[in-house]
Amino acid sequence: MMSNTNLQASNVFRTEEVRKLIGNLDTQIGSPGGEMDPMERSRLGDRFRVHISKLVDLLGKPNVSDFFPVLARFDLQGIAKEMRGVVVEVERIFDCFIDAKVKSMAAGGGMEGEERSKDFMGILLELKDKQLGEGSTFGLTQIKAILMDIVAGGSNTTATMVEWVMTELLHNPSIMQKVQQEVTNVVGANNVVEESHVSKLHYLEAVVKETFRLHPPLPLLVPRYPSESCTIGEHTIPKGSRVFLNMWSIHMDPHVWENPLIFRPERFLNDNSEKFDFIGNNVEYLPFGSGRRVCPGIPLAEKMVMYLLATLVHTYEWGLPEGQKIDLSEKFGIVMRKETPLIAVPYHK
Repeated sequence: MMSNTNLQASNVFRTEEVRKLIGNLDTQIGSPGGEMDPMERSRLGDRFRVHISKLVDLLGKPNVSDFFPVLARFDLQGIAKEMRGVVVEVERIFDCFIDAKVKSMAAGGGMEGEERSKDFMGILLELKDKQLGEGSTFGLTQIKAILMDIVAGGSNTTATMVEWVMTELLHNPSIMQKVQQEVTNVVGANNVVEESHVSKLHYLEAVVKETFRLHPPLPLLVPRYPSESCTIGEHTIPKGSRVFLNMWSIHMDPHVWENPLIFRPERFLNDNSEKFDFIGNNVEYLPFGSGRRVCPGIPLAEKMVMYLLATLVHTYEWGLPEGQKIDLSEKFGIVMRKETPLIAVPYHK
């Protein structure tokens, strides 16, 4: 995620997954009730997706013990019990991944040889093996915790944002037409979208930015804990306080954004395309945070979201099941997802 060279080198994996998604969608078209969740096939498998989704929901639930720590040991709402059950199931899936990786490394690298074995999990397993012995603090538990952070923090938010963009495009047909026209002009009507096309899709980028403004994936970002007491405006923030940044409120501020409730990608075009970037240079637009605690996965997420969306709108026409309307209601949590999943119908152009 933090090496441009490795990010470019991993293009083959992103291409492979997008091609799989399109293959699955082609299979769905023409089948009875050919409607489907367009993001379903882009996640990590049904079983894994369900557990990670449940975990994210539990992390975002209001918990009485957050306000009265003395009650934490009683687990009055049953959240801790539910959390333990979900974590156990996710650990079992990680065990399968890790076992497969260990066998692949023992066999000499697996399908693509040594280059493919040197992925992130392979490096973590090598590090664990080097630290074997008494007093070692890095083992399988730590590896699974790191993987949990990456999967819960990365895959769920990425799939959620693709779903929100598709929702807004279906809700705004004229904007969908502009996006499709731009992708056709850049890619060609009979060509396949490649990741190299993404940097030229300026209107689609504006659509994605506007979706992040209206539906920030982490509406309160990740809590901050100041290492020293400080004063901001007229407020004193004590050392060690838990601080939330309400990005949803900032992105809806009418003093900053004209008609903030309206989906209008044009606000991110021309000079504003650089003014409002994803890396937090403007305090009025911080969907991924800013500074040393900015999301490290921005380059990967931007590539994946743009590439996937460009492929979906270029390959198919999209509609809704008969009699259904777009639902823009939000489900509050640590990740702001749709209250009801988007069900859309793809058609061959």
